[in-house]
Amino acid sequence: MSKKIVAAFDPDAPAAAGSLFGLPYTIDNAKVVALPIPWDATVSYKSGASKGPAAILNASCQVDLFDESIVDAWKTGIAMDAFPKDFEKMNTALRKKVEIYLDAFVDGKADTKAMKGIKDEVNKKCDELRKWIKERSLRLLKKNKVVALIGGDHSTPLGLMEAVSERFGSFGILHVDAHCDLRNAYEGFTFSHASIMFNALKIKNMERLVQVGIRDFSEGEKKIIDDSKGRVRLFSDKSMKEKMYSGSTWKQITKNIIDQLPHHVYLSFDIDGLDPKLCPNTGTPVPGGLEFQQAIYLIEQVVESGRKIISFDINEVAPGHDEWDANVGARLLYKISNLAALSQV
Repeated sequence: MSKKIVAAFDPDAPAAAGSLFGLPYTIDNAKVVALPIPWDATVSYKSGASKGPAAILNASCQVDLFDESIVDAWKTGIAMDAFPKDFEKMNTALRKKVEIYLDAFVDGKADTKAMKGIKDEVNKKCDELRKWIKERSLRLLKKNKVVALIGGDHSTPLGLMEAVSERFGSFGILHVDAHCDLRNAYEGFTFSHASIMFNALKIKNMERLVQVGIRDFSEGEKKIIDDSKGRVRLFSDKSMKEKMYSGSTWKQITKNIIDQLPHHVYLSFDIDGLDPKLCPNTGTPVPGGLEFQQAIYLIEQVVESGRKIISFDINEVAPGHDEWDANVGARLLYKISNLAALSQV
């Protein structure tokens, strides 16, 4: 970004619509590049996450650029990449077929030739998306950008995680979510939103998975955690809240969480990791969860510890009629983008 453009920009002026946070950056001169992925083909409860990236872009214009913790935070440089229109259209077409398949799955009739055909088609298209995201992300990472994938459902960041593995080698995932997402090919879909962390464990360079805020998971997922020999560390909502009720501070708990992470950290943030009053329209809301500032404090402490946030994703933002979820998602994106860039210094 040229000094001339920075000098001409007024961070207190009303934001220009169509630009992420109203900022004057492009993907060429921004430090953080948001990669929008309007995709929710495999969601199993409520759809709508595919509308998240566009809703966050629109809501971003309502976010004040002043940050109490970071001087001139807007100078970080944040921009949004172009929307992948072909995949957006593909998602719309696939979603209709998935709904037919899921009805058959619930009725125990998913083993017919027609239903197997739908399942195979969805798995194939999801894999195409994964490969596209990996290639696009690698291009950006090689230009020293911090890539922030904006979903979409939580299946979407696998390609980015694989790109991070190639670019940085060993890394850990800090996973904020209501769910473990450790199911193997949930409902028959290899790249299900409920399987993202099961698939992430297949990445050889992924050293440690630290899960925070989890409060809805299966016996099978718990067994995967128990059998992981410490590769997966669980900080469930129940365990954290019980410690707080017994006198532990959030600072002490966050230190315990961060102590499990390696130097390079990939942050995967499912919006339903927050208390559902903050994201009532997300696909699978669960009572409990983190408050907004609790989540931000955790990420701030990751940066304070000297660790480096090499990339991140925000997923499962379904805007609803009042756009409230998108407002929260946009503010989360701004804070994490600034903190991730700060961790690079």
